[in-house]
Parts: sequence; structure tokens; C-alpha cells
Amino acid sequence: MIYLCKINKNGIFLPYFILMETKDRIKQIMEEQHMTQQMFADFLQQAPATLSSIFNGRTRPTLNIVDAIKTKIPDISIEWLLYGQGEMYITHPETAETPLRGSGASPDLMLDFEASSNAGLPNPPAREEVREVRVIEKEPRRVTEIHVYYDDQTYETFVPAKK
Repeated sequence: MIYLCKINKNGIFLPYFILMETKDRIKQIMEEQHMTQQMFADFLQQAPATLSSIFNGRTRPTLNIVDAIKTKIPDISIEWLLYGQGEMYITHPETAETPLRGSGASPDLMLDFEASSNAGLPNPPAREEVREVRVIEKEPRRVTEIHVYYDDQTYETFVPAKK
């Protein structure tokens, strides 16, 4: 996810626009269905490792995943899922049957996507909501050892010189 933030008078970053990637939208669908990653993979009839590699950013979602989501949740908008454009659902979830929950989703818990008038862009928050955005920096990983295995059942180990 990419956050565009402003700083309030107390020096705290406030996100006012979130640019979601396809993997984030898939994760949003999974969370809205109240499923774990394992349950969602089983529901889509996909390998859990496939979803894991998508969520960790190692691979990008394939059309196979998008097709599985659309098949299992037909009210999901493909334009929203792939490009983040428009509303999440083709028909409003309050009136449509959801695949796992029946028609019983509480209206208070549903987001109102129709209230946004900025052509798919969320409005800035009406009230000052304070959120702290923390950036965690990790040291870059370093190669500590390389093993080369040969077809004659031998191997060599290489260790980089210390700097």
C-alpha cells in the first residue's frame, strides 16, 4: 500500500489517501469474508502457498486467482479488483447474497461506497483522526555462505570476504 499523508499541528502523519495494490484488495476481500489465509485458499481452491507469496509480494496475482475470486464471489467488481476503480461490489452487498454469510451482514458494519463523490477517490476524513505511521527500517540482508553442488556428488562452499 502507498499512503499519501499530511502532518497535523501536533506533527503526526495523517493518511488521507491510500493507493492499494491488487494484493491489498485481495486481502481486503479475505478479511471482509472473515477468513484466515488458509480458509480463503481452501475457499478459492488454491494452494495456501500461492496466497502467501502474493501477500508477501514475492509474486503478483495471476488471472487464475482473479478468476477463482470472481467465480466464488460473483458480486466483486473486476475493475475494482484489478485496477482499484469503482466500487468493490457490482451490486450492493446489503441487497446481494454473499457466498459465505448469507444475507445477514449488518448494515452498520458495511462501508458506504456510494457516498464518495470524487470518482472513486476517498474523501479526506471529516474529523481529525490521529494515526501514527511508523516506518520500520531493516538492515539489508547479506550473503554469508554459498554452496555449489556438482553432479559428481561433491560440493564447494564459498564465504565472502569480511569488510
